[in-house]
Amino acid sequence: MKLLHIDSSALGANSVSRELTAAIVARWQDNVPGLKVIYRDLDNNPLPHLTGPVLAKADPAVAEAGEQVLQEFLEADVLVIGAPMYNFSVPSTLKAWIDRVAVSGRTFRYTEHGPEGLAGGKKIIVASTRGSIHGDGAPSDFQEPYLRYVFGFLGVTDIEFVRAEGIGYGPQQRADAISGALAAIPEPLRQAA
Repeated sequence: MKLLHIDSSALGANSVSRELTAAIVARWQDNVPGLKVIYRDLDNNPLPHLTGPVLAKADPAVAEAGEQVLQEFLEADVLVIGAPMYNFSVPSTLKAWIDRVAVSGRTFRYTEHGPEGLAGGKKIIVASTRGSIHGDGAPSDFQEPYLRYVFGFLGVTDIEFVRAEGIGYGPQQRADAISGALAAIPEPLRQAA
């Protein structure tokens, strides 16, 4: 089994989403024998944003890096994605990664009945962190609905969110949010079976 671990926070050691993804991955490593983990840090190693030259594959090195990102996604059985909320959505580095895995003919296609996802059969666990409290279905939350939609478009519908909210409200709220999120990490064996 292959697990793809993605971090996108710009906060380094102060990142709550990085703390949560590390805990999620550690739980999987402890409970799934032979688990192979691939790690990608989108802040330390950002992908170029999608531009005309990137799309045209004008630079062979950039095209090769994009293909590697796509292959990591396609080969993963489980993805653990750190997605802090930046300005009500996801970091632009995570969006650049999504632009590399949302590829017509590879992860989705258009048919006479509409779009069809081609990348199903994966489990995604998103470590979602938010400075404020947005709650389920809040009109200010463009992060979770976007991630659910884009991965669903690719055929991935087994998506779970581990959420730490209100971490910007103060040290106690931050500690409580982290504690609650850590307690909410799903059990890997039930998911992997």
